[in-house]
Amino acid sequence: MTQQKYDLRRVADTLIVAMNDFNVESTLLLFTTDAVIDDSSTGHQFHGQAGIRDYIERYFIEYNTVTCFLSSESLGNSCARVRVDFTGDFGHEIGLLEITINANGLIVHIDANLVYLPIIYPV
Repeated sequence: MTQQKYDLRRVADTLIVAMNDFNVESTLLLFTTDAVIDDSSTGHQFHGQAGIRDYIERYFIEYNTVTCFLSSESLGNSCARVRVDFTGDFGHEIGLLEITINANGLIVHIDANLVYLPIIYPV
């Protein structure tokens, strides 16, 4: 495993632990000051530390969201697509987090999407 790939997995794991602990301050330490979270399921982008704080408080703490790592796929030296399982007061969802880090291992961007699986009805 390359150092960068290891760093991406370590960052993803650390992010999940901090969010599951509802520890906003620890979560913010993982991001650059100008980082962006673009979450298509909410229809919003969250900019900088204030935006990311709002995102965590609104969608993780308020909904008691627990995130579990499922898998990851490298998208290059500084980006990975992480598949996660979300459970909380809203129910259950599967999501994809495309996490981009800088040379210091800090998150600069996350594209967050929910995975919508087709409903298959028996015939």
